[in-house]
Amino acid sequence: MKATFEIKKAGDGKFVFNLKAVNEQVILTSQTYETKESAENGIASVKQNANLDERYEEKTGSDGLLYFLLHAANKQVIGRSQMYSSREALHKGIASVKKNAPVAETVDISVPMQSAHGRGTRSSA
Repeated sequence: MKATFEIKKAGDGKFVFNLKAVNEQVILTSQTYETKESAENGIASVKQNANLDERYEEKTGSDGLLYFLLHAANKQVIGRSQMYSSREALHKGIASVKKNAPVAETVDISVPMQSAHGRGTRSSA
């Protein structure tokens, strides 16, 4: 298995992507995009900014759990992590994004694939 960016359609018809590590765990989630092309541009931005320490912002949620944001050069948020219970776990999450984002392949699961019986199925590649 390889790390992947999965593009999918949100309930409102817009697009989001998740960066999944080799173990299939979501390590970064995007904002919502109006078009698939915009989501693809967001993925390119994550790949470009993932290895730059200054692009990460550590935050604390109202529940006391930690998370991080990944910013583009223009300061726009391009990804948000899951919640972490410790700073050590948060730093491992950042390290995982740095390791996986530059080499991750993009998988588009926003469009159902047609099976031999004509029913739509989602690609799990």
